[in-house]
Amino acid sequence: MAVNGTEREAMSRALELAARGPRGVNPQVGALILSPDGEVLAEGWHHGAGTPHAEVDALSKLAPGAARGATAVVTLEPCNHTGRTGPCAVALIEAGVSRVVYALDDPGVASGGGAERLRAAGVSVESGEQADAAHALIDGWLTAQRLGRPHITVKWAQSLDGRAAAADGSSQWITGPAARADVHLRRAQADAIAVGTGTVLADDPALTARDGDALLPNQPIPVVIGARPTPTDAAVHRHPHPPLFYDTHDLHAVTADLHARGIQSVFVEGGPTLASAFIAAGLADRVLAYIAPVLLGGDRLALTDIGVASIDQARRLTVTEWLPLGPDLLAIARPADDPLSQNEGTD
Repeated sequence: MAVNGTEREAMSRALELAARGPRGVNPQVGALILSPDGEVLAEGWHHGAGTPHAEVDALSKLAPGAARGATAVVTLEPCNHTGRTGPCAVALIEAGVSRVVYALDDPGVASGGGAERLRAAGVSVESGEQADAAHALIDGWLTAQRLGRPHITVKWAQSLDGRAAAADGSSQWITGPAARADVHLRRAQADAIAVGTGTVLADDPALTARDGDALLPNQPIPVVIGARPTPTDAAVHRHPHPPLFYDTHDLHAVTADLHARGIQSVFVEGGPTLASAFIAAGLADRVLAYIAPVLLGGDRLALTDIGVASIDQARRLTVTEWLPLGPDLLAIARPADDPLSQNEGTD
């Protein structure tokens, strides 16, 4: 039985509800319960670790028996394990839900399998509705489940000829206001923002996400990587969140520690040295290249050595979107060998 228009609208609403939940160890999930004639009976979302999952949150708002014969629309496959809360698949079965529509399969070894359990109990199940939007919402959590580390975005701004700065080192500003505003919005979507000590010493960045001079509601945790000490009066010390300092060049150790802290997404904005190090280490899940229509020449490249000695070692990307930003152009790309890139083309 195909997904109908009412269920499709309900999934859009479920995604809106999911976004209300906190980013953290658990995924952001939203759910709606629909009557057999398509009326919204209840809504729910996951409010954080240890709280009821989205399906149970929605069911809790109904009287006993009110969900019998209903349809549950959920952004993630109902879980099939007992952690701090019980299995959502069982809760739906016990409530008498007759149909479940969900967007993404749960990749967890322990938590996955909810769809199979539902079908075994005679519940009609449809998957994949608005999967791309659901994936975009929780890509950090999905990466953490798959790789045991945060989802990492590596960003840089460059001239048309691939330079990050002029010969004297000046780089403010290669791109225009629209591109810079886009960067701040993307910073606010990340759990953490990472730079190297070289960037801190050269530019003294605040590492905040701003709308003009005003701070945006969501602020990424500042992360400074490198052996050189950060001055006590550096702007990063005035960030709304206490910064994390890593006196190491071992990026795998850094990302492992960030993962252990519950950080699911990292925005790397630390200049050519750090960007190149993340790419060379195979730790770039997404690349954001802001390209300005200017020529600078010289040797201050946007990337330095990334471990490519010959053309057959090139780190190939799949561009998922070209986004005009005023006179500038943003290329959004994933590694071509990422499973998600296999089904994505350019827009």
